[in-house]
Amino acid sequence: MGIRSSLLGLLPFAAMVMIECLDVGLTTLSKAAMSRGMSNYVFVVYSNALATLILFPSSFIINRPPLTISLLCKFFLLSFAGITVMQNCVFIGVSYSSPTLASAIGNSVPAFTFLFAVICRLEKVDLRSSRSQIKILGTLVSISGALIIIFYKGPRIGATPIQVSNNSHRSQQFPSTMLATTNNWIIGGFFLATASLSLSVWTTAQAAILKGYPSEMTIVSFYSFFGTIQCAMVSLIAERDPNKWKLSPGIELVSIVYSAVFGSVVTFSVVTWCIHKKGPLFVTMFKPLSIAIAAFMGVIFLGDTLHIGSVIGAAVIVAGFYAVLWAQSKEEEKGKFHEVDRLQSPSQQTPLLESQTHE
Repeated sequence: MGIRSSLLGLLPFAAMVMIECLDVGLTTLSKAAMSRGMSNYVFVVYSNALATLILFPSSFIINRPPLTISLLCKFFLLSFAGITVMQNCVFIGVSYSSPTLASAIGNSVPAFTFLFAVICRLEKVDLRSSRSQIKILGTLVSISGALIIIFYKGPRIGATPIQVSNNSHRSQQFPSTMLATTNNWIIGGFFLATASLSLSVWTTAQAAILKGYPSEMTIVSFYSFFGTIQCAMVSLIAERDPNKWKLSPGIELVSIVYSAVFGSVVTFSVVTWCIHKKGPLFVTMFKPLSIAIAAFMGVIFLGDTLHIGSVIGAAVIVAGFYAVLWAQSKEEEKGKFHEVDRLQSPSQQTPLLESQTHE
């Protein structure tokens, strides 16, 4: 029983690592599709529409609590934050910049979520408690590890430096090229930062809704359904070219199917389940892991060179993860201990002699 409970306890951790791997694959595929001319607005509509077709029938099959107008309005606003704003901003930002920048700016999500969760009283913070101090410190350490990967490459592992020769023609073209690249990078960063803020709001709001309506699949189904309607309205305004709505077999179709199945159905379901089980901070703490995954997946699948900075940053991220997860597990153990202690408290039990007297 002890081994089985330990394995079940590791399940949310393994699930979130898988989700971050899928997320890196999604941003890479979407970048490839949009670089071939696919509209990011159309991409979001088609992927969410396909996800809705897969998810929505389950909301009628499962045994769910009754729905109210107030609850449907909450689902609608949840879709606005998590799909209409977040997904559109992510894909616009990726089209201007790169998946690496998307993973990098995603490191701000744990800090935003931690703040929102404390405000909404979903996370308890006692600055005098060592566990709360470790959670805060672990969050900062994890974010700093991701920043190491961004800003410090260091020497390449297993390769010798390549000498690059300069010529006058390239030096004349470099300033204008660099300026255009910088402008696109800034625009992309703005949209990606907006997406990170929206993701934090979505995660915190979903945790609050789950406390009163603990049916994950129903929330995910309506969330995807309302998101499709909202994105379709935005796309009809933003994308006026009818040719952009035509899909060609190839990377465009593959990216939409991947986004619908893995980016929406699997991700929404797993993340919602993890939020229900572990809370919003646990889920967002895995965002800094995405940049480490992006670096190592680039080495394995794209033949990129691994730098020492990526190794150091990944080690720092793991250290931050371990600190936060350890502090959270200790808080859960403490909560269970108090629960058992309260149930077994002699003051709340009827004495045996008194019960016999009443009989």
